[in-house]
Amino acid sequence: MNAPLPGFVPLAYLSAAILFIVGLKRLSSPASARSGNLIAAGGMALAVVATLLTPGLEHRGLILTALSLGAVAGFVGARRVLMTDMPQMVALLNGLGGGAAALVSTVEFVHASRQFYPHHGVPLPGLLGTVIGAVSFSGSLIAFGKLQGIVSDRAIAGGILRILNAALAAVLLLAGGVLLGGGAAGWYWGLLAAALVFGSTMVLPIGGADMPVVISLLNSCTGLAAAATGFTLDNTALIISGTLVGASGTLLTQLMCKAMNRSLANVLFSGFGAGAPAAAAAGASGARPVREIGTADAAVLLANIRSLIIVPGYGMAVAQAQHVVRELADLLAERGVDVKYAIHPVAGRMPGHMNVLLAEANVPYTQLFDLDQINDQFERADVALVIGANDVVNPSARTERTSPIYGMPILDADKAQHTIVIKRGMSPGFAGIDNPLYYEPKTLMLFGDAKGAVTKLVGELKAQAA
Repeated sequence: MNAPLPGFVPLAYLSAAILFIVGLKRLSSPASARSGNLIAAGGMALAVVATLLTPGLEHRGLILTALSLGAVAGFVGARRVLMTDMPQMVALLNGLGGGAAALVSTVEFVHASRQFYPHHGVPLPGLLGTVIGAVSFSGSLIAFGKLQGIVSDRAIAGGILRILNAALAAVLLLAGGVLLGGGAAGWYWGLLAAALVFGSTMVLPIGGADMPVVISLLNSCTGLAAAATGFTLDNTALIISGTLVGASGTLLTQLMCKAMNRSLANVLFSGFGAGAPAAAAAGASGARPVREIGTADAAVLLANIRSLIIVPGYGMAVAQAQHVVRELADLLAERGVDVKYAIHPVAGRMPGHMNVLLAEANVPYTQLFDLDQINDQFERADVALVIGANDVVNPSARTERTSPIYGMPILDADKAQHTIVIKRGMSPGFAGIDNPLYYEPKTLMLFGDAKGAVTKLVGELKAQAA
């Protein structure tokens, strides 16, 4: 494929790039995300067709077979995977993208090593595609395991893994330098193995609640690996699409770190959350009085308000309570209550997790508000209903300088006239610290599973209306 490309191929790649950019822009809003996804998919389909029609392309049959298998697997996965399991699926898709980039780079190395590499060194794009793709592949598999419960989601704070990671990074640098200088092919396999192990050991120490940032970072790595592979294959569409994915993933990672008031290095290396069980025990032993409310009394309160802000969290996702939450909101809206949803950037297990769940429950996009849009409205809200959220509504982030979440922007649920917290018990969140919100005089604790508690609320409201 070294011959000049026919004119329609660069034109198709340019059109695909435009569709990628338009689609990515529309993905920034829940209201236009569906069309943005379709536009970007159309761009990818156009690029694939143009590549298949390129004269001189070999093994079209194998390529079409692989495309067919991937299409079937993607269709089945999209139909069967629950919305609550989307974080795992996203992590897996990230890993497959990175693995594909590493595999392509490896195949290119094998094909050309005997002719050129021992004398002229491995090209830098090939090295980057291998290393970044392998790290993304193995790291995404560990992220998938943590989210799926196959691997413990606890953070691991210890020096052994840090020493191992430092040693692996040194191996990668050494092997990469040797290969760039024309070293023997054996160094390449050592580089690939070290990158696979490094991806696993890099993600393994990170706690499950930090997986949104990790997934976003790995998504960026997958894009960069794809772009590097594009340089290896001299494919413009792959370079553009990979660069866009890498850039958007990097920006999202930065935004999420800012939302937690933590640096990326802190997320990756601090072992944040490793002390949660101990802190939980301490919180339980020093129990403070809380105001508990029953389902019937909570329903009476909600039936006599004018404004409600719902704060969903990971507990809502685990209980798969999004549909009954929307039913509750609809019942109150029929009574004239102004209902809004407050979405924290890092609520859940992936970027936009709460938005995805609520969209699946057909919650109107006009009712969804991010932190900056909604925070000044809590003071005017009659009730803030917190469903399965914890650290993202913890006032310690504003007041306690010694708190591990100090400085993290939170949703100001404590500023509402009343706050109802639906929670199984008094256990702390991922940060492992107690939440002063629970002990506020105007906070009412409704204990129970999120889905069960909200279902009972809906039943009580319907009974009152009958």
